[in-house]
Amino acid sequence: MTSDTKFRINLKEGLFELEGNEEFVDKHLEKFEEIFKIAIKEVIINNKENLPKLDTSNQFTPSTNMSLETFPSEGDKIHILRTKNMPTTSTLDIHTEVPISGKTTKHSIPKVSVNIPPLPVDLKANADKPGLREFYREKNPSNHYEKSTLFVYYLTKYNKQPEVKFGEILSCYEEINEKKPSVIDIVKNSIRYKGWLEPGSEKYTTRLTISGENYVKFDLPKKSVK
Repeated sequence: MTSDTKFRINLKEGLFELEGNEEFVDKHLEKFEEIFKIAIKEVIINNKENLPKLDTSNQFTPSTNMSLETFPSEGDKIHILRTKNMPTTSTLDIHTEVPISGKTTKHSIPKVSVNIPPLPVDLKANADKPGLREFYREKNPSNHYEKSTLFVYYLTKYNKQPEVKFGEILSCYEEINEKKPSVIDIVKNSIRYKGWLEPGSEKYTTRLTISGENYVKFDLPKKSVK
């Protein structure tokens, strides 16, 4: 629900918190991470002369129910803590080892967005293949992860494409007349969490995995629970 969604950012303290249901956090976590990373870099660069030397003896140690990832930011370390095992909400805190100067400054955070247009692709029935609409009705996917994987399966198996462009996936959504999602997020999460897709050889392309092929071929449509 919208009322359960919270987003707080404090550049001075190096604190970033995203709280909401699992679907919301999974969809938006990486986007907010990248925005916060850019903001931290800007503040560090503009306050470089006021920063003390790093104290590596006082590093933050996560508890056992957390996983720690690190990435560099202008020579300074930023720790990302992902809270796990939370039933309804997830929170992300970012702590910097380098305190940012208390001097008041204003910085604009650049908007991170990629506009991917639909690309022409043959989705109609012919003597050698069913149309996408017919295939979609037969398999009846229930969410965007299943839908995007089904589209990649169709273009791989019936159009004989070794790789599928993100814009072609969007054209599939147009063909079945359904609202298009953030295709970058859906494909990225399908790769990371489902294993049904894998990165293609070029940017904004993807390939079907054996797991994804098996899922569409044998597990769709889903069996109704009696």
